[in-house]
Amino acid sequence: MKFLRISLLSLVVLSMVGCSTVIKRRVDTTPPKQSTRAIPEEQLLDVGIVVFDSNVPELYDDIIEANITPEVRRAEANWIVNYAKEYLQATGNWGAVRAIPKPSLAIDVHITGDILHSDGELQVLKIKAADSRGVVWFDDIFETRASKYSYDSDVPRDIDPFQTNYRELSDRLLEYQESLTPEEILEIRSTTLVRYGKAVVPEAFGDYVVKERNGRFRLNRLPTPDDPTMSNVRQLLERELVIIDTLDESFDRFANDMDEPYWFWREGSYPLAIAFREERQRSKTRIASGIILAIVGAYFQRQTGGFREIGGYTAVIGGGTEILGGVGDRANAKNHQEMLHEIGVSASQQIGPITIELENATISLQGTFEEQYQKAIEYIRETYQKELGNILDPDSSTDESTGDETTDEFIQDPE
Repeated sequence: MKFLRISLLSLVVLSMVGCSTVIKRRVDTTPPKQSTRAIPEEQLLDVGIVVFDSNVPELYDDIIEANITPEVRRAEANWIVNYAKEYLQATGNWGAVRAIPKPSLAIDVHITGDILHSDGELQVLKIKAADSRGVVWFDDIFETRASKYSYDSDVPRDIDPFQTNYRELSDRLLEYQESLTPEEILEIRSTTLVRYGKAVVPEAFGDYVVKERNGRFRLNRLPTPDDPTMSNVRQLLERELVIIDTLDESFDRFANDMDEPYWFWREGSYPLAIAFREERQRSKTRIASGIILAIVGAYFQRQTGGFREIGGYTAVIGGGTEILGGVGDRANAKNHQEMLHEIGVSASQQIGPITIELENATISLQGTFEEQYQKAIEYIRETYQKELGNILDPDSSTDESTGDETTDEFIQDPE
């Protein structure tokens, strides 16, 4: 019995201190690694960073529980990609680095990701990198907590509060790139070109590249240097990259418009996010300790007489008080949650939808941006296919990157 009493009391103590953790925070000013070898221009791989999945829950209650403002989170998905693009481009380790709304066969290396959590205090991203051969470079979680000093006026604005995530992403990409031989890099670039050619002119490049069961793409053979069809495909690919570059500029404009309100939103949500997390944790701890105290009290109440019985009643009352205190903490956490939501709505009102004009077509970064991007690519391909005399059925074309049938028409704005 004595052992049981000691064990119960130990549980009470552990429940009160067991959830305590030490969180290290610092402003990360460490520069990204740069390649230790001179990379010839023809070996520089082009990188496309696809707009991250905003990961907004479908149910309203789940959105509130996760402290997500959908408008802000969707805008974040574009802003994060644009910032990562500029960060990688500045390293000089790559060819062109572009922000794109969906994977493109014209790109050598794709980076895709999900926003698992994002507020002023914590950013958690799930990021995957893979090349045109279908080889996955890595698929991992990147997590950084911001320091309160990250938002000081002395810290340059170009140093993001979550700079560590972007630096680690850059270093991981470089590490894998430097593990590749020049022959492997050439294989990646050749696979990009042949897969693109097969998507545009399947009758000419149908057996040049094969998709294996493991999802990877294997080159069977390469076209000859003087192949006229491949020369035309190269021209088409370059024109498609021009379209992607035009779209990429719209990401820059969007990010510039979003910079200031997004900064203040994160700065304002930083202390509230910490308070919300701590009070929610405190709530769980107090409720857990209250339940254990109540159990201990109920046990001692069964002991008749003297201080044991009095102690039992005291423990029950104390346990009930802890439970009620925990409920109160949850109410406070709810208030912080609502304040976070209000800040997010305020930011989203300043971050309006951005549209651009591209070859007489209106393309929106929000909502229909991916659809408009797809229509623009289809339009460019169809135009060049007609010029080359390789006209495909306009009512049904297949995008090899997704395998989906597309029947949308490219609608031009009336003049």
